[in-house]
Amino acid sequence: MTSPTLALHPTIAYHLTNTLGWARLRPLQQEALGPIGEGQDALLIAPTAGGKTEAATFPLLSMMEEQTWTGLSVLYVCPMKALLNNLAPRLQAYAGWLGRRVELWHGDVSGSRRQAILRDPPDILLTTPESLEAMLISTGVDHRRLLADLRAIVVDEVHAFARDDRGWHLLAVLERLTRLAGRPLQRIGLSATVGNPDELLSWLQGSGAGSRPAGVIAPEIGADSGAADVELDHVGSVANAARVIAALHRGEKRLVFCDSRRMVEELGQLLRDHGVTTFLSHSSLSAEERRRAEEAFAQSRDCVIVSTSTLELGIDVGDLDRVIQINAPWSVASFLQRLGRTGRRSGVRRNCLVLALTPEDLLASAGLLLLWSTGYVEPLQPPPAPRHIVAQQLLALTLQEGRLGDALWPDWWHGLGPFQEQHARPVLDHLIAQGFLERDGGALLVGPQAEQRFGRRNFMDLTAVFTAPPEFTVLRGNAEIGRTDPGLLTSAVSGPRLLLLAGRTWVVDWIDWKRRRCFVQPVEGGGGKARWATSMSGGASFALSRAMRDVVLGADPPVMLTRRAVSGLTRIREDSRDLVHPGGTVIVRDDGDVRWWTWAGFRANATIKATLGPLADPTQRVDDLHVRLRNDLAGTGWRQDLAGELSHPDIDDRALNGLKFSALLPRELAVETLATRLADLPAAAAVLSESTHLTMT
Repeated sequence: MTSPTLALHPTIAYHLTNTLGWARLRPLQQEALGPIGEGQDALLIAPTAGGKTEAATFPLLSMMEEQTWTGLSVLYVCPMKALLNNLAPRLQAYAGWLGRRVELWHGDVSGSRRQAILRDPPDILLTTPESLEAMLISTGVDHRRLLADLRAIVVDEVHAFARDDRGWHLLAVLERLTRLAGRPLQRIGLSATVGNPDELLSWLQGSGAGSRPAGVIAPEIGADSGAADVELDHVGSVANAARVIAALHRGEKRLVFCDSRRMVEELGQLLRDHGVTTFLSHSSLSAEERRRAEEAFAQSRDCVIVSTSTLELGIDVGDLDRVIQINAPWSVASFLQRLGRTGRRSGVRRNCLVLALTPEDLLASAGLLLLWSTGYVEPLQPPPAPRHIVAQQLLALTLQEGRLGDALWPDWWHGLGPFQEQHARPVLDHLIAQGFLERDGGALLVGPQAEQRFGRRNFMDLTAVFTAPPEFTVLRGNAEIGRTDPGLLTSAVSGPRLLLLAGRTWVVDWIDWKRRRCFVQPVEGGGGKARWATSMSGGASFALSRAMRDVVLGADPPVMLTRRAVSGLTRIREDSRDLVHPGGTVIVRDDGDVRWWTWAGFRANATIKATLGPLADPTQRVDDLHVRLRNDLAGTGWRQDLAGELSHPDIDDRALNGLKFSALLPRELAVETLATRLADLPAAAAVLSESTHLTMT
């Protein structure tokens, strides 16, 4: 178990053989030893349960001993507290072999435990970006003392960070940590398969990209990408999905993914009605409820756990037999992550049963599976123009330092793109003009507007870049079950008010409106309702929408298709034959309705609609597959006028309200940020360059 540049510490090598019973390291773990041991930045890519955590931590622990690191030397950052809790015992065991310590630091860790960590820092700290931010702005933490010995950062599930604003927040915090530590910090990302790993690694390096040695390590990718048993069925409803799941694979452990918390609850209750031992996991269940469910599931055999994407990440729920997917996720990368939950035993193939509920879901599922079969994985593109994160960071850094030199703030981010002077200065000027920051000589101080808007609970609302919708906590006595949408507590009902949560029905006893708490008792039977506010989806991508068009044109995904799936796809093709053409797009005129079937995806169609201007129907909502045109258009010659510059989609105030910290930006910059993110200019340009066929029905 050696590398030319780094030998595993003898104690680690001993325990791998004698405690874990390993005959050898996995290829990823073997290949990671040298680069990580040399201090390189790295991106380690492997499927779920592919040994990424060990590939990063074993060489770091060995370096810790060989180079006699002291104090807090490694931060291990995850996107979810549940993942941290799941990892902690394993990492504590590994570190314990060497007499080293691992601790947790997140929102559920008690104040007394945190104080103990500050008095005697561990060698490795497991945390989230939000907890790091809270630590940095806290007046009760001596940042420079705590971080003086920091040497490396491990970012688990880095692809989950990079796809939204939490990634920019994380990068900005890492730059501040680098300055506080006074040395470059080695950055190691752990990821599932992505379409552009080199770009993801460069993004993770932040200001160090191009100046620090780095490499992607992914020896197992592609080795058995086709070794999977995938089946597609068309079941028509959640109730029918429950019947299929209850009837199939009895005696096996099954993980079922749903695309909403509401569906998780409804399917969970239906499965229990069929006598299936069922557990639930989603973000609105209490941490204790999720933990109990996941532990019970891990220890059981003949059972089902129904989950949202929360179990897509690396939380260990034991050795699975089956993955079942209700409808399709909206990316191949997500499907690969879920598929990788199975096939962990030697000689067992990965597998997934996809149950489509509606014809639209069947077409999307078939398109996704067709795309997956080609080996395509979406390139990961962090959201552009994170100006609101720049505003948040300027406030957070000022809180951290108390007084911030007006000319020195760029040094904290070392030239990281969004924080370069030309991009960040307009944001800073606005913060000062609006009273969020104020000048005192040559220094910046937190202003009265920031105190008023964010000062409650010690500025905790400033630590997270995502907005949590208002929810009521549901309790049975003193035990928290989870959280629910307040609309379920205010809507008119006839008879008792019944909630569906944790897979069972509860009757509401009373509601504490002031503290946003709801007290319930269990009742037999069903009738409970589940509901939560849903965030806006980005819709189907250009690649997925074009794959769906290929399915309509006759391409079948190379997976097992049930008779119901074959019949459903046949009907879809018959109903949609006038909407597709192999040589381009189609405009369909049906009485007073004119639709341009672009098959281009949500963002491309939003861009095309904005570019069309008055030629588009102003009342339409943007669709993944078509754009509705003004009904008096004739022919297709008007398309020649669109050859100029493309337009960004229009943004309304409701969308602005969904962009956290948009109030810290001038309105025009907030609008420009959202419009840039909603646009897909390359796909829109591709559509406009294609030939168009006119069809009358």
